[in-house]
Amino acid sequence: MNHRSIAFITGLIFAVGLGISGMTQPTKVIGFLDVTGAWDPSLVMVMGGAVVVYFLVFNVIVRRRDKPIVGERFGIPSRRDIDPRLLGGAVLFGAGWGLGGFCPGPALTSAATGMSSVLIFVAAMLAGMGLHSTYQKLRSRA
Repeated sequence: MNHRSIAFITGLIFAVGLGISGMTQPTKVIGFLDVTGAWDPSLVMVMGGAVVVYFLVFNVIVRRRDKPIVGERFGIPSRRDIDPRLLGGAVLFGAGWGLGGFCPGPALTSAATGMSSVLIFVAAMLAGMGLHSTYQKLRSRA
């Protein structure tokens, strides 16, 4: 099985999980962020379940392997990878998530509904990705 097949299957499982858990609905995210009002803890439950599964798989399976099933080595980040660009991106991601109620995965999954608000968000997200890519290419030439 090649990298693209595994990426597709993984993305499909992620999308189905998002749909089943209701995390494609911006009201869930906004309800989670509304800690002084009608707080919705369901996002914590979904994230907690994901962390438990990841922790078990990483510690029981991944750490015991010399290399990944597909690939030459594991790309495990270190603390040296935390830099101002990463922190700035995390802040922008969090602000966009809180304001729009979507992060990229649920937004792409929800795009299948054809709702105009979702399509506008996805278009803006793709435009931002394109601008960043163009900026990076121009920066590398200079």
